[in-house]
Amino acid sequence: MPSTSHPRTQEDRATRRADRTTIISIWSVPVLVIGQLAMLAIVPVTLALIVSLRHAHLRGLRRWTVALAAAYATPLILWAIGPERAPSLSKDMHPAFAALIVVAALAAATAFHLGRRRPSTTGGSSSERSDFPAAP
Repeated sequence: MPSTSHPRTQEDRATRRADRTTIISIWSVPVLVIGQLAMLAIVPVTLALIVSLRHAHLRGLRRWTVALAAAYATPLILWAIGPERAPSLSKDMHPAFAALIVVAALAAATAFHLGRRRPSTTGGSSSERSDFPAAP
């Protein structure tokens, strides 16, 4: 029996790479914040934001990554301009800000996963669908 695999196009590879980069970045943010490495979380927050803004198929995720970036930027800015800053963002960050960042990251991850499971109106299975619904 010959297998009938479809060759992957360059666009499919770029889409998969963008999806993988985004979801790994989003899931790493709460791990870094809870693990007291909040300053390092700037890398995945920035990656998730840039990738979701650059790729059209991630347009439904944009508001969630913008919310995550805003939640992360608030304590970062307060830490940077504070008169008596701690040597670490994690030590200076109020637990409410840490909780807000974790909740924002989990909401973005949930939106990503739920956006991938919605049935497609153009045919094909839900696992083959490569775009999110437009934001209301």
